[in-house]
Amino acid sequence: MPIDPVGLIIFLVIGAIAGWLAGQIMRGGSFGLLGNIIIGVLGAILAGWLFAGVVPLPAPLSQIVTATIGAIILLFLLRLARR
Repeated sequence: MPIDPVGLIIFLVIGAIAGWLAGQIMRGGSFGLLGNIIIGVLGAILAGWLFAGVVPLPAPLSQIVTATIGAIILLFLLRLARR
């Protein structure tokens, strides 16, 4: 199945926004553009698995909220693992 370039760019932008928001909420600061994208994308995957279809908001806002929640959970777990 081919990957749609526009969909990939949107996915990366949502990941960057979610990673940045999670960094601000968790008081970790920013992780740079690449770090924010990685954390946001992994958080989106985690949250999509945990909360499939739970956030009843319009599509882009729902995706950002879900990815941010997943990124916060991911950062929390990473901080627990460091201790």
